[in-house]
Amino acid sequence: MEFALVLPVVLFLLLGVVETAVVARSELQLIQAAREGARQAAVSTDTSRAVAAVRAALGPLAPRARISVSRPSGVGERATVRVRVPHRVAAPLFGGFTVELDASATMRTER
Repeated sequence: MEFALVLPVVLFLLLGVVETAVVARSELQLIQAAREGARQAAVSTDTSRAVAAVRAALGPLAPRARISVSRPSGVGERATVRVRVPHRVAAPLFGGFTVELDASATMRTER
């Protein structure tokens, strides 16, 4: 009897932990992709190479990503890459809401 009362609560908490882990993994992937893009923006004047590096690092998240690259022309200036991805929380118990994941990275230009 007690097991039947506690099981839904335990499953709800377990689902919450799994959803949190999925969002955290996606956020880490986004941060790494922004770093890859910033590195490309720092060494190349072609911003499309930075966008391509971000898309390659994102993998399956790439089609939904919004990527912006800010690269000044001077050497030693800061190149910034910002990546945003809407992430839909899949758990129906949580209402299936969308979380906007955002990451940016900045590096000094070398060329």
